[in-house]
Amino acid sequence: MINNNDVIETLDELEAFLYAIETGGLGLANVEGVALATNNTDGRPFIAVLDDKQQLILGRWVSQDVYENGKDMVRHGTKKVH
Repeated sequence: MINNNDVIETLDELEAFLYAIETGGLGLANVEGVALATNNTDGRPFIAVLDDKQQLILGRWVSQDVYENGKDMVRHGTKKVH
């Protein structure tokens, strides 16, 4: 579900990823939310795209900086006009 080579390194990349989700640009169905989380095995941070049953439908690794500083963007969405 998570591509190991696809890491969101900056807040700009996080914003672009969230915008793509918000506008349906990734072609995902049944998206109900996103969350920042950590992997239970190794503590590595990632962003989770969740469906209406809170099941992971897509995940992307994020840098520690994005995990620590991108929480408000994940909570409130991007500021881009759709």
